[in-house]
Amino acid sequence: MTFDPRLHPRPRRPVSRREMLRTTSTGFGMLALAGLMADPAYAGPSEEADQRALHFEPKVKNVIFCYMSGGLSHIDSFDPKPRLAKEAGQPMPFETARTMFDQDGNIMPSPWDFHRYGECGAPVSDLFPHIATCVDDIAIVRGMTAKFMEHAQANFYFHSGQPFTGFPSMGAWVTYGLGSESKDLPGFVVIGTGGIPLGGINMFSSGFLPAEHQGSMLYPGAEEPLANIKPTEADSKQRRRLDFIRSLDSLYLERTARDPDVEAAIKNYETAYRMQSAVPELVDLSGETEATRKLYGLDSTFPPKRDYALQCLTARRLIERGVRFVELTMVDGRNRGTGNSSNPWDQHTDLILGHGRNAFAVDQPVAALLQDLKARGLLDETLVIFAGEFGRTPFVQGTNGRDHNPFGFSLWLAGGGIKAGTTYGATDEYGYHAIEGIRTVHDLHATVLHLLGIDHTKLSYRFGGRDFRLTDVHGHVIDEVLS
Repeated sequence: MTFDPRLHPRPRRPVSRREMLRTTSTGFGMLALAGLMADPAYAGPSEEADQRALHFEPKVKNVIFCYMSGGLSHIDSFDPKPRLAKEAGQPMPFETARTMFDQDGNIMPSPWDFHRYGECGAPVSDLFPHIATCVDDIAIVRGMTAKFMEHAQANFYFHSGQPFTGFPSMGAWVTYGLGSESKDLPGFVVIGTGGIPLGGINMFSSGFLPAEHQGSMLYPGAEEPLANIKPTEADSKQRRRLDFIRSLDSLYLERTARDPDVEAAIKNYETAYRMQSAVPELVDLSGETEATRKLYGLDSTFPPKRDYALQCLTARRLIERGVRFVELTMVDGRNRGTGNSSNPWDQHTDLILGHGRNAFAVDQPVAALLQDLKARGLLDETLVIFAGEFGRTPFVQGTNGRDHNPFGFSLWLAGGGIKAGTTYGATDEYGYHAIEGIRTVHDLHATVLHLLGIDHTKLSYRFGGRDFRLTDVHGHVIDEVLS
């Protein structure tokens, strides 16, 4: 029998609304799309677009996160404990919880003296003489707690609210909720000059959010500050190639009912193209004055301080260009080739040497960042966070170190919407457990989103059959530090 196609027509799949618009009425749908795509920054409206309506008036537009990976000791920095000096060398008077290495020794007082600064009179140790001069611009939170005492888990938890990889970082959630004010640079940038905290670059992941919200690693002191930023072909040729790719991607986008991953890919192509000129201009400091360079410490003879000064100055330049969320990674201030640049504040031994050099590396640059932002009128629209993943124990580990302490530690905030000169929360007389104003990482995340104009309970993304949010089912805004 001869096959007759007229008697056996092929089954047709349903025609989508977008295909109908594309193939009828003289293609007016495609004409509209072509007009929209004429803007090189346009990647099409995505499903997240309606999330970008602010829930209330924002206090800030940008965030700079100075992450002190490894566990900065709160009792040696922003939370003085005179009782430790009175009982130095004695056993802890109560049972302690198991620590990371479970080598608990006797009470060890802080090797650094504390002094009161500013009109608020906040005590700060001699580790941070420059930041101490800025206490009237910051709010110290002393009642922070964490659920995890292992570095990688604690790092993931601090960044994403979950102790493992696969979840979006705080920076990714911020750009998902607000978008970016920059057409030439990513909305979420991570600056590096040293090591990446334990857990690796997945801490800056977009997780299940569209890929455009992934943190972009920037190394301002490197010959190639961003991977593959130098074009390998003439601009005109590259532009023609990208236009061709975009035309194909746009057709595919319609057939996939505007799949967010496809949208993100189109946007990333265009952002990457514009970054080829934006990034070299960003890292070119020739326009910065000598006074600004010295303010940050770029003239220091200590390489880790120069590195961190470069991070801080680059952070200011990024937010000036509309980048929404900037994170600074730590450098190994000990500068001894120990290979511990992933968690440099992790002093299980040599507390005085390690903390002393790390603080020397970051103290002046961070204070300069606050002063520079304030002088330029940018501090009122920027939130600066200074924090590590947990604190350290009041008792010694070995002969001269401290173990991890997630039960109570400090961080500080500065910028728009912050009640400057405030100290909130408290740990016990030994600095071991938070006892007043007890707060969690989820509370910090809720507060960051609140200052940006977002209700943390309403910023969600459906994945795997459920709605996820940065604060999971937790989190309360820390109203006590808000103005």
